[in-house]
Amino acid sequence: MDHVARIQAEWARERADLDVSPQAVIGRLHRLGRLLTERLCLVYRRYGLSEGEFDVLAALRRAGEPFERAPGELAAHTMVTTGAMTKRIDRLERDGLVTRRRSTVDGRGRVVALTQAGRDLFDQAFTSHMHNERRLLDALTPEEAAQLERLLTAWLARVEPPPHP
Repeated sequence: MDHVARIQAEWARERADLDVSPQAVIGRLHRLGRLLTERLCLVYRRYGLSEGEFDVLAALRRAGEPFERAPGELAAHTMVTTGAMTKRIDRLERDGLVTRRRSTVDGRGRVVALTQAGRDLFDQAFTSHMHNERRLLDALTPEEAAQLERLLTAWLARVEPPPHP
């Protein structure tokens, strides 16, 4: 019996009037999410990055040449508030991984750009990150991984608000 099954058995004893079966999925996803986050963050820390800073660099790198986005766009791509984004950008700028400048399109706006040092560091970190994700996913067979992807995609589509264009 795993941790979640033990908790369910205790609740079944204490609150037989409630259906605790959702814990079988939700509880395990929650525990797995925490474990995965811990193991992903080990790689980020190896490169001197937090999870949030890795996300900012990833959003800039995915933008393609010239690897830049407006701070509000970065916040939307990383699902954090603009205040939290400012703190992340401040640290990344201090470390020479990004720069900020005025927008050439909107003189009042700002643009955050990946520096060459930021791109080099991120490309190394991302390679390690993808190897780490592969290692974690290899605990499943290819068929199990494909089935899980289909199930999670369907569930997320029903729960998460649609992305803004």
